[in-house]
Amino acid sequence: MSFEKLKLIKPIQLALSDEGYKIPTPIQRQAIPVILERRDILGCAQTGTGKTAAFAIPILQILCEEKEEHRSKRIIKALIVTPTRELAIQISESFNAYGRHTGLTNAVIYGGVSQKAQTDKLLHGIDILIATPGRLLDLMQQKFVNLHHIKLFVLDEADRMLDMGFIHDVHMIIAKLPVKRQSLFFSATMPPEIIKLAKYIVSDPVSIDITPEFKTVEAIKQAVYFVSKPDKKKLLYHILRNEKVSSALVFTRTKHGANMVTKYLTASKISADVIHSGKSQNARQRALNNFKSLHTKVLVATDIAARGIDIDKLSHVFNFDIPNIPETYVHRIGRTGRAGLGGIALSFCEDEERAYLKDIIKLIKIQIPVIHDHPYKLSGEGVQRAEQHKVKLHSQEKSGTHKKSGSFGFYKSKKKRWGRKPNTNKAKT
Repeated sequence: MSFEKLKLIKPIQLALSDEGYKIPTPIQRQAIPVILERRDILGCAQTGTGKTAAFAIPILQILCEEKEEHRSKRIIKALIVTPTRELAIQISESFNAYGRHTGLTNAVIYGGVSQKAQTDKLLHGIDILIATPGRLLDLMQQKFVNLHHIKLFVLDEADRMLDMGFIHDVHMIIAKLPVKRQSLFFSATMPPEIIKLAKYIVSDPVSIDITPEFKTVEAIKQAVYFVSKPDKKKLLYHILRNEKVSSALVFTRTKHGANMVTKYLTASKISADVIHSGKSQNARQRALNNFKSLHTKVLVATDIAARGIDIDKLSHVFNFDIPNIPETYVHRIGRTGRAGLGGIALSFCEDEERAYLKDIIKLIKIQIPVIHDHPYKLSGEGVQRAEQHKVKLHSQEKSGTHKKSGSFGFYKSKKKRWGRKPNTNKAKT
């Protein structure tokens, strides 16, 4: 199916053509017609599925067809609430791109910066508002934002809202919305708390469940290195210097860890920057822009700060710290391999993280190759545990409980040990 068959108006078709869009993703094929029919949606979709376009395109079309009603004055008719500043900016950019020929305007508001530029735009009048919960409530209390005319409401990344403690804020926002409205609810996962929240927001929704994580995971070359905690940064430097890494997103568990890794790489003459909630919004946006434009080779991030990062051609994702939530691993490595493109995801596993790795493998049902051939490999008991890990994975694969790895960038030696394919264009150290 092409976008032309989704009955989109010409201004939006032209914008999609400008963006090079031809074939809608599964969530776009399912969601766009339903939204245009003015139905509520309960959507379960991971990052990287094309979710933003799935709700932005039909919202623009609905508002474009109805804008004659309020020609004299711009009022906020669509509200998108999202958990992070970076994601809010990304959504605003999408609305700008898809709506460039519609005459509709949008504003994005978030905390951590002066509110003046945001309130000036609100006073001028807008059609669509993209906001993080805290700043939205603040500007509502100051009477800069009026939600009385909202026709379309989107709650994006609902599970992250729960993780970040925004659920109370979301309830306060919902209470100010008109009862008669169209609501679109999206979450990467659907735990009981999120389902309970959804029932409070949507009415007789159409459920859309897009679970691309296995396809995404299979398209990405994956590997794990067993390494001691003190040697992780040395191993990262070794790979960055000796492998073809054009751009790398490095995930750490804490802000302190992100700062430490960035400082080490910078001291080692590798261009790196850091993004986490402890940084100012200007610093975060500057770091993100430098990374997108390839002025910076490495961006070190925590999970919450990285939620809004969308890089078209990201070559590598490094799990410097193994996440303790298996689904987080899928979110992380999904930053590469976007839109069906390939990518490489490498994980550094210390002794205390083996249980996390086991949970990840159980979720994705894919054997992740263990790379033994590196200068910081474990010795003694560590090697024995790594071998036991490999044997266990091998037995699981033989029993049919795990698929063969999609990690086609690696090979097995005659001793059946995983290794990296040699790089003929190694950078000199």
